[in-house]
Amino acid sequence: MQNLPRLSFLGCGSMNEAILGGILAGGFPADRITATVRRSERAAELRTRYGITVLAGSEDDGANRTAAADANVLIVGVKPVGVRAMLTEVAASLSPGAVVVSVAAAVPLELMEAALPAGAQVIRTMPNTPAKLGRGVTALAPGSAATRESVDLVHSLLSNTGRVVEVLEGQLDAVGSVSGSGPAYAFYLAEAMAKAGVDLGLDPELAAVLAAETVAGAGAMLAEPGADAASLRKAVTSPNGTTEAAIRVFGERDLPATIAAGMAAAADRSAEITAELTAAS
Repeated sequence: MQNLPRLSFLGCGSMNEAILGGILAGGFPADRITATVRRSERAAELRTRYGITVLAGSEDDGANRTAAADANVLIVGVKPVGVRAMLTEVAASLSPGAVVVSVAAAVPLELMEAALPAGAQVIRTMPNTPAKLGRGVTALAPGSAATRESVDLVHSLLSNTGRVVEVLEGQLDAVGSVSGSGPAYAFYLAEAMAKAGVDLGLDPELAAVLAAETVAGAGAMLAEPGADAASLRKAVTSPNGTTEAAIRVFGERDLPATIAAGMAAAADRSAEITAELTAAS
């Protein structure tokens, strides 16, 4: 037990809570985790739900500094615009050798490293919300001072939330457009399917169940070893059948191009946010 790191979640919004839930579900002990939040009501909610230590308060209250001083791994889960201020706040409180992990989109490693003491170990990640169920995917990009040992530690911790891959920082905008934002695309598809079902005469509740379970089941099939999306689609698409009729309409209306354009817009917006943050630093 003594060899396990102590974790601090600085900020516990939806993404950091998803990671927290996944790590705990993987068997990590709650008594080695601290989280910080702004509101006392939220702190009480998280304590009850997860059995972890939760500190509430503003910068003046020192909750973040206290949590940082106690941690081997800090997982920073505030909004991108607040990352630099958070790191500046806790910089002097970091334990020697502590690893700082960011889950915020678009915040470059260079900006984070500049806010921390020289040689601080920083790892930038791009997770997604299915992490809470152990079905997430997280890409990580190590900073210039992050050791192999630290990267492996973070990889091991996050593996409790699902699949973990290591990428170059320059690939993270693209990763975000695929997997970071990807759950929203799947939910959007389920919404559209349910609405179309209602238009075709189904009860709204039934249509919602059919759409949700279909998307979830298809995702489970894709997660099987060796699964290939194109092959699975073709296996369901009988010649001259109903599925082929639907796929033909999707192709005629160039659904793949629409999806590609949306994902490009997501990647472009991430790059814009990076530029804005860098200009403001």
